[in-house]
Amino acid sequence: MLTELHIQNFAIIDKLDLKLGHGLIILTGETGAGKSIILDAVEMLVGGRADVSVIRTDSDAAMVEGVFHLTGPEKEAVDEILKREELLDDPNYLTMAREVRREGRSIARVNGRTVSVSLLKELGASLIDIHGQSEHLSLLDPRAHLGLLDRYADVAKPLSDYRQTYHKLLNVRRELNEIRQAQADADRRVEMLTFQAEEIEAAKLKNGEDEELKKERDRLANAESLAQYAQQALEVLDEGSQESTAASDLVGQAARALAGLAKIDKAQEELANEAATLEDMLADLVRSLRNYLEEIEFNPKRLDEVEERLNLIHNLTRKYGGSIPSVIARGMEARKQLENISNASERIGALEAEENKLLETVSKQAMMLSEKRKSAAGKLSKAIEVELDDLKMAAARFAVDFQTRPDPNGIPLSDPENAQGVGTRVAFDQNGFDRVEFLVAPNPGEGLKPLVKIASGGETSRLMLALKNILASADQIPSLIFDEIDQGIGGRVGLVVGFKLWHLGRNHQVFCVTHLPQLAVFGDEHYQVQKLIQGNRTLTRVERLTGEPQLLELSQMLGEVGEGTLRSAHELTQMARQMIKSAK
Repeated sequence: MLTELHIQNFAIIDKLDLKLGHGLIILTGETGAGKSIILDAVEMLVGGRADVSVIRTDSDAAMVEGVFHLTGPEKEAVDEILKREELLDDPNYLTMAREVRREGRSIARVNGRTVSVSLLKELGASLIDIHGQSEHLSLLDPRAHLGLLDRYADVAKPLSDYRQTYHKLLNVRRELNEIRQAQADADRRVEMLTFQAEEIEAAKLKNGEDEELKKERDRLANAESLAQYAQQALEVLDEGSQESTAASDLVGQAARALAGLAKIDKAQEELANEAATLEDMLADLVRSLRNYLEEIEFNPKRLDEVEERLNLIHNLTRKYGGSIPSVIARGMEARKQLENISNASERIGALEAEENKLLETVSKQAMMLSEKRKSAAGKLSKAIEVELDDLKMAAARFAVDFQTRPDPNGIPLSDPENAQGVGTRVAFDQNGFDRVEFLVAPNPGEGLKPLVKIASGGETSRLMLALKNILASADQIPSLIFDEIDQGIGGRVGLVVGFKLWHLGRNHQVFCVTHLPQLAVFGDEHYQVQKLIQGNRTLTRVERLTGEPQLLELSQMLGEVGEGTLRSAHELTQMARQMIKSAK
């Protein structure tokens, strides 16, 4: 829910900081005081239109920031989005901000990082329903109706079973399509794949072979120079010449001299040891050089063979992937595809049988799911019509429309009139084959129409309130905003509407802008919005009311403050408390 709201330089609001709680939050005040401006700011926060006209005069930018505490069913959906965008910080809190600057630039932020406005909209759709701005009202989106009905019908288990079968069917159909496609151009592919597999397999490549061959090629190509250098080193180190003594002899002489020295001066034993070690190392070096010299091969034929092998490897890597492992993998894949093609008919038959079996299963599961939905839809319609009756819309009707769409590749539905037992095939997806939409007829004589086509106003607000009350446990959006819900209703209905809003506030955080004291008395939190003039500037101030100040505000909403209105405000408060007490 929205726990903190900060607004700065937005219309007539210079600065506003609110800490908000759970339940029903009431906003009251004179017309033009700024109540709806606060809701406009929230709308902009969750991705609504940002216009430079909202920037306060003499200010460079308008800013709105909200902090949301994630505790309910919305948490999973929000966390999934934040993880996808790498924006998840505190899993229990989310900060969203929106800024619009004088030059027209709009900046959106989530948890302090700049994001797109579309991401704000996506997050906002899981956090707030704003009635009065239809693009933010989930109930006016037919795509949301099926999910609401499913949660009301409590079909999580059968829906999960259906989806498991559905995804198995998708996998089988995907494999079928791949094999059928492969079979369609089998002749051309067989020739090409056979050539690739045989060419690669004939080469008998080994990982790392090219590097070893390059080293061998360098040795063979430079054998004469390598032998010359090795022989020169041996002459200096071990063989000597007429002009100079071999290094090994000189080092040996030095080692023996230092050994004699150490016998006399024990403190120099380390020097003698180092000299002995140097003599041993030199002997090892000489042996290694002799072995290396013996291994140097003058073999032009082998050099030609190495060059030819390297050229083959180069050609294969150029054709099939840039490295020996890639070439080997390509050869294995070609052989696998050949096997698939050769076994295609047999595999297609097995997959088609599996597809038919899964279609039969998914059809039964989808029909059972549809039956549960239709049963719940009837109960939902009656429950909502009872709510509408309480709200003085006794003649209003509500229904859930179920539609299907024919599809030759869809689910086969059983048809009792068909001797074969199979009727039309219909389109289906991960939710089944039902296409669901909520329909209403607000007034007598009017036919049922989609919710989205119902005009906005007090009547629609009451309809939304009825829906929200019945779907309170199914609706996962934590914060609801009702603007102008009291339009066209009187005091007696106002008490009913207020009580239902309070009841809705037990499962949601509910904001309501109202001019009706009968509705305002039910607020868990009551804020008064005032318009002030300071230094020739118009300002909006918001104050939370309790006790006597709240009673005065209710009295003023009833008329001119006096003994009669104060008594009436007190009576309304007592009536509301009694209604709430009886509901607990």
